[in-house]
Order: sequence, then structure tokens, then C-alpha cells
Amino acid sequence: MDSLVIAGRTFGSRLIVGTGKYKDGAETRAAIEASGAEMVTVAVRRVELDRSKESLLDFIDPKKYFLLPNTAGCFTAEEAIRAARLGREVGLSDWVKIEVIGDTATLYPDVQATVEATRVLVKEGFTVLPYTTDDIVFAKRLIDVGAAAVMPLGAPIGTGLGIANSYTLRMMRELVTEVPLIVDAGLGTASDAALAMEMGFDGVLLNTAMAAAKNPVLMSSAMKKGVEAGREAFLAGRMGKKLYATASSPLEGISR
Repeated sequence: MDSLVIAGRTFGSRLIVGTGKYKDGAETRAAIEASGAEMVTVAVRRVELDRSKESLLDFIDPKKYFLLPNTAGCFTAEEAIRAARLGREVGLSDWVKIEVIGDTATLYPDVQATVEATRVLVKEGFTVLPYTTDDIVFAKRLIDVGAAAVMPLGAPIGTGLGIANSYTLRMMRELVTEVPLIVDAGLGTASDAALAMEMGFDGVLLNTAMAAAKNPVLMSSAMKKGVEAGREAFLAGRMGKKLYATASSPLEGISR
């Protein structure tokens, strides 16, 4: 599969995976490995950063995976900025997935606060990948303040609904071309990931769809294949849709 490039860094896999909700560290490690992902997100506020006791980080080899700290659990731009700085100070990364939640029922992002946090962190030298809505205006504002990629939700976090907003996402894909677009949140199974990739998105970020599956490791493998198949289908270019049938085998030249 062709590579994903973000801020000049190349990734062989277009699947990015999270690390929450698995039953233990061993299952987390096995699922990540099965997914084939190279970039792995970790919530700065939910890991033992001082390493004084067993931590999620003990199960993720930093030589094998690129760590992407995220600001999950933050509700203001200031909280997200502090979490990003903490992640860098303890040596996780100067990349960050910015997530500023604006509503507790839907976990929809506060897009204005997300723009502000992105603006501040980019000025401080961070490579910022913000989680946002499918709002094209705010996507462009995030790019204007220096976002290295834009990550719109497919559906609310953890719902497993799949692509619930295909029309606006298709418009975003058509109108936003300056940076990679990565569908983040709401997907439930491999066909959802394949659809996102068939729409032309550059990547998919998943967590709950894998961790909450009955067999997380097997679902992780399925997601890997779904992303790859969707990307190949997009590059191949699907046939046009027709109202009436067309014979698969031409009738010309058939003996009668």
C-alpha cells in the first residue's frame, strides 16, 4: 500500500490505533500488532508517566511504534495545552492529537477551543493533529493555524455507528486538500473503515471498534485488511453506477 505522509514523516500503514478499553496490557499489545499500525495514540492523562509502576507504555515498544500523545479528557483549550506540554516534557513526543470535548453527552469536540489549542501548540513547535467535527469551515481554520492533519469524526466517539455523515465528509474530502484527512471516531467494523478509505480519506483512527469487539485481536486484523482494501479500491477507481443491466460477457461474436 502507498505510504501516508504527515508533516514530512512517512508511515507504511494508514491505520492509526488507540490504546484504551482493552482488558489488559497483553491484549493491547496483541491487538496493536495484529492491526499493522505504526502510529499509536496514548492518552497523556491516563498513563503512569513517572513509570514507577506498570504502565500502558510498558506494552508499546517505542522503537517499533510511533507514539502520538492525545489530550483525551480535556474540556478546555488550556487543559489540552497543558497535557500536550506534559507529554513532551516526559519524552513521549512533540506530536499531539488535540482533543477538546465540548459536550459530555455526545463527546462532540469544542471546535473553537480546538482551533485555539492548535494555534498555541503549533507556535510552540508541536506537530498537531486535531480531532474535530465534519465542519469544513473549521477544518480550514485548523489548517490556517498550522494543523498537520485534520481528523473529523465519522460518528460520535465510541458509538460504532460507522460513517453517519457521508455527505459532509465527502464534501470535506473534495474541498480540503492541503493536509491529510483522517476519519477519527465512531466506526464499528472493517467495512466502515473500508468505506472511509474508499471515499478518499488518507487514513483512519480507531480504538473502541477494536477494543470492544468480542475478539479484539481478530477485529484488529480485520481493520488492517479493511483499510488496505478501501485504499486500493479508491486508487483503482470504481466503475460507474447504472440503472439498467449490462452483460458481463459481450454478446458480439457469440455463435448461435
